[in-house]
Amino acid sequence: MIRIICLGKLKEKYLEDLVNDYLNRINKYHKIELIELKDEENLEVEARSISKYLHPNDYVIALDPNGKSLTSEEFASFIDKTFITNSSITFIIGSSNGIHESIKRRSNLKLSFSKFTFPHGLFRGILLEQIYRAFKINNHETYHK
Repeated sequence: MIRIICLGKLKEKYLEDLVNDYLNRINKYHKIELIELKDEENLEVEARSISKYLHPNDYVIALDPNGKSLTSEEFASFIDKTFITNSSITFIIGSSNGIHESIKRRSNLKLSFSKFTFPHGLFRGILLEQIYRAFKINNHETYHK
């Protein structure tokens, strides 16, 4: 199971279409769930909301600009290896205020896609595209290049 926890709702139809397209593509390879939570001004309130969806055996990845960077091939290998010992990977996309330190500490990995700041809806699409790309790479299917 792949779970993606996001703070905030998508407002633009084109981003909803992008996200839904990649969710459908990924579902052909692996079960995936997207959880949208209300973004709050207070990171502690957000952390409590996020924590309700974290299970003790989840491999938790916090998306953080200061986290570790991977290439698409490294990310694919990481996904493949992580599922050997974990049945669930949970990605957390924080709000515009970031992610509370308690959630970062709970995370097994802090992962950075860039030092750039992305709109949250667009970043969902970017994350989903990379997850899809990882499955294509791991299954030796054309798409990556």
